[in-house]
Amino acid sequence: MSSLTLQNMSKFEIIGGAPLKGTVTVSGSKNAALPIICASLLTKEKVTLENIPDIEDVHSIMEILKSLGVKMTFEKNILTINPSNLKKKAILPERLIKKIRASILIIGPLLSRFGEIKMAFPGGCVLGKRSVQAHTYSLERLGVKILDDHCGLHLKVKNLVGTKIVLPELSVTATENAVMAAVLAKGETEVRLAAAEPHVQDLCNFLNKMGAKISGVGTNILKIKGVKTLKGIKYKITGDYLEAGTFAVAAVATKGDVEIKGIDPDQLDSFWQKLDEIGAKFTLKKDSIRIYPGGELAAVKILRTAVYPSFATDLQAPFTVLLTQVNGVSKIFETLFEGRLNYLFELEKMGAHVEFLNPHQALIIGPRQLKGMPISSCDIRAGAAMVVAALIAEGKTEISNINYIDRGYEKLDQKLAQLGARIKRI
Repeated sequence: MSSLTLQNMSKFEIIGGAPLKGTVTVSGSKNAALPIICASLLTKEKVTLENIPDIEDVHSIMEILKSLGVKMTFEKNILTINPSNLKKKAILPERLIKKIRASILIIGPLLSRFGEIKMAFPGGCVLGKRSVQAHTYSLERLGVKILDDHCGLHLKVKNLVGTKIVLPELSVTATENAVMAAVLAKGETEVRLAAAEPHVQDLCNFLNKMGAKISGVGTNILKIKGVKTLKGIKYKITGDYLEAGTFAVAAVATKGDVEIKGIDPDQLDSFWQKLDEIGAKFTLKKDSIRIYPGGELAAVKILRTAVYPSFATDLQAPFTVLLTQVNGVSKIFETLFEGRLNYLFELEKMGAHVEFLNPHQALIIGPRQLKGMPISSCDIRAGAAMVVAALIAEGKTEISNINYIDRGYEKLDQKLAQLGARIKRI
């Protein structure tokens, strides 16, 4: 039986009630690593990436690049990429493309290198239908012809030419594809309504270090002056602010005392505001956060997700678990993804008091003592939320479908165990 099959059959067994204590360093950002790995195809020279998380999604994107002839080595979170023998494939392998949503990020680089790409629709987490329209629209503005976007994606271009692009939505991956396609395009490109998440900024910083000319990084207007070539470089991926937020929630929920290192706290302003609103005790430093045990916690009026710098949808589920432990009624409003609140049914099984208003809104009434029992992970972030729930539950919890968690969090069980959590993989 393969190691991957065994991994998919694994579960977490967690005995709740232990406060987390100690120091933890977050891994590199998954959401930065994936586009930056794809962007390495824009040069013919070797690229060395440090702080790459050793997670399933990274290995999936590596499989795709290897199928194109890219030589890679990955050891101790350092990934070397040699794209000098990158090959054009008539059709990209469907099995690999459907394995991960981020496979859509190869479109910009491959159009820039070969002028054509043919692939299946990407797969990934089941969070409602995610349209590729923002991608195809922006690429059409750069001169790309959409030969097929119904049965799959077949895109072709003779010459990428800079232009003004107003994205139809603040899409992270559409912004990243537009930027990657534009850096080697002829002339100047302006991307308006661009996403500004820290991982988008990290991609732009990486490309600029390679020789690209991108200005406005961190804003919703990116200006790109096309260059002829990009060079190979060494680059360190930014820390994962979503992992940092998850550890912060777990520390507060377990009444723990935890220092979280390897992150720029400024990337989580709206998250810290909500922690402050409920009455959590913490201090922010230059590249770390300290969570302290505090007194009683109070409900938030509303936890509304939105695009960065507003509250991140990927931290909504873990934070909602924390809200089951505070005094009062908190309203959750998920504005970005369908199906994002499905994990609440698992929380209800554990004893949480949840009142559903509609598929995007719910009330959490607390505090409630959660009870350990068999539960399941619905997606990457819901999986992390279930781990937090198990840490504060009475008794033993078994979490299945932890392959979702392994896709987004590097050695989460080992890091939590080092903080005193009673967690093991079975």
